[in-house]
Amino acid sequence: MTDLYVYVHGWQTAPPAAVRRASALLGLARELHAARPGSYPGLEKGYRPWAVVVRWPSSSLPSLGGYRRIRDRAHAMSAPGRGHAPHVLAHLLGYLDAARPDPASPAVLANRNGQYLHLVGHSFGGRFLCEAVQWAASPSGPRVLGWSSPRVPGRPFTADSMLVFQMAAPRDAFDRLFPSLFPSADRAGAPLRGPLVLTHSRWDRATGFWHLRAEGTAGIGHSGVGVAPVPQFHARLLDVDQRYPAVALDHRLVNVDASRLFRGGARTRMAPAGAHSDFARPESAHLMLSLAAMSR
Repeated sequence: MTDLYVYVHGWQTAPPAAVRRASALLGLARELHAARPGSYPGLEKGYRPWAVVVRWPSSSLPSLGGYRRIRDRAHAMSAPGRGHAPHVLAHLLGYLDAARPDPASPAVLANRNGQYLHLVGHSFGGRFLCEAVQWAASPSGPRVLGWSSPRVPGRPFTADSMLVFQMAAPRDAFDRLFPSLFPSADRAGAPLRGPLVLTHSRWDRATGFWHLRAEGTAGIGHSGVGVAPVPQFHARLLDVDQRYPAVALDHRLVNVDASRLFRGGARTRMAPAGAHSDFARPESAHLMLSLAAMSR
């Protein structure tokens, strides 16, 4: 195993469906890597991914009341002092981070026994991950190489990348709810060393139509991040034959416009959630692979 993924699903996802979706994404990534090995510099020595799927009760009626119910459940499960989801996930992430062989020891580009840790979420699953990463940050831990952000002594927990598809959260969530994911004037380090990448699509009705009515504003999955404590970069979701340059992804926070591809069919666009779950496609695996390659 070279790359370990922790995947947290979103709204309206039954436990078996969560496993199938994570397996499908990793299967697409393996196929892409095998078919186009030269397209991912850094993965020449191999790409053997494995996923840990975190499942939670996310089903409800496809209605405004159902959306609010799951939104309130996600908040109750992840709110500090109230819910246990961040605590459980933080322990899982801390365990995985401590148990994996450190790819930066010795200090070369990659140890053949090293394992890189990536976080992938969908919808409300992105909220859980953000809370968990904040909780998981503690006093000591491993190094990684690859991204331009320097390693900060005293920050043990390190995720090599974090990718959230169609996040169900207000556009100012990173300013209000998750500021400690990033360094600041009074906080030199951050537990997320690699970039935080978020996709959005105007065809996402769950974080557009429903989020607008439930929250009074469109969500990140529909319109991207609004304000954040760090500068943002904006990019497009690329086709599998287009290589991501480092300048497109090597930033603290990257908004990826996936509207061209995350559209769904005609029936999907008219469905209550629209294209909210239309991310299990080769272009998403291409983005995952690119992040894994640049983590080296």
